[in-house]
Amino acid sequence: MGTATTSNAQFESEARRIESFGRAIDAIRREVETELGKEDAAHIRRIGLLSSNLERAGRVLLHFSFEPVTFGLGVGALWIHKRLELMEIGHMALHGAYDRLDVDRRYQNDFFRWKAPIDEKSWRVGHNVRHHQYTNIEGRDPDIDFGGLRLSPRVAYRRAHVLQPFTNLLTWLGFASAINLHVTGLLDVYLGRGDPDVLPDRKPETLRAAHRTFFSKMARYYGREYVLFPLLAGPFLWKVLLGNVMSEIGRDICAGAVIYCGHVGAKDYPVGTRAGGRARWYVMQVEAARNVEVPAALSILFGGLDYQIEHHLFPRLPPNRLREIAPRVRAACKAHDVRYLSKGASETLRDVMSELGRLSHREAKPAGGGQERTLKRRRLLHPCSAA
Repeated sequence: MGTATTSNAQFESEARRIESFGRAIDAIRREVETELGKEDAAHIRRIGLLSSNLERAGRVLLHFSFEPVTFGLGVGALWIHKRLELMEIGHMALHGAYDRLDVDRRYQNDFFRWKAPIDEKSWRVGHNVRHHQYTNIEGRDPDIDFGGLRLSPRVAYRRAHVLQPFTNLLTWLGFASAINLHVTGLLDVYLGRGDPDVLPDRKPETLRAAHRTFFSKMARYYGREYVLFPLLAGPFLWKVLLGNVMSEIGRDICAGAVIYCGHVGAKDYPVGTRAGGRARWYVMQVEAARNVEVPAALSILFGGLDYQIEHHLFPRLPPNRLREIAPRVRAACKAHDVRYLSKGASETLRDVMSELGRLSHREAKPAGGGQERTLKRRRLLHPCSAA
């Protein structure tokens, strides 16, 4: 009797802690959403203008450079432009972060066209719906089983995984194109995979539609980068082509690194795990992500994904607001004993590379496995719909 009473008291205390945490996060949400307005619209306009100016400067420098310094400046300007378009602008526009603001419709989710080789509609489904709703849940989040890569020990081991982290690094060289393969479902098709499956079936018409979606976006984007602009340079075609390739690879390496750092090595969950309410969903989102501590100027190049925890709690908040509320979220986590994983960039990258190496072995164990079983035993994770 005494043991049962103690167990019930512990459960009730744990439940109160989680619900209190949920109220704290909801309070932050309500406050910041009421403040959204002119300041946020001005921020994205400034970033959009900066990105456009950097693109113009980069392309002019590449066309008319006659020595390594101006060529390097051109590549650098174009690289920053592509980073901003991919992350601070594109990623958040497709989340609908700017829909509530008085800004040009090019920043609105329904009208946005990504200056990156990723199909917008496919990405919305794969990222906004599947990844964000079922973060790090085996069988539901397609991002933990990314092609031939193993980003969680819950992914069934295959021989190809022994090459990690070398294969992961290779993926970063063309990360945006790999993402396009992933979200259109073709990566699963080419690798003979099916779980989690992006495509509803493997009928010929379904595969043709997926290929049209993939190649249409790739042809438009790379036709511009690798054909149009180099041809405009006339006899300097190869120089401009080289500069464009370098800026693409630079963008993709940085994007791959920051996105891997946001989840690899954080907590993951077994098949069937669902939150039993909004507050518990918040806990799952926090513990399935990790932040990367970088200087404020670099955060803009990361599109706020250095604040991956805050982004998963509030996926429709503009990145400038994620940076603003991070200390409050961290304080709420500390007050309610919710793990908030945040380290410097170099330390986080070392941890991630170490984890990828660990995942190259068959016997790798799930992250946070013991804690997950405890939560299930205390009925804090239930097989019901996520909030």
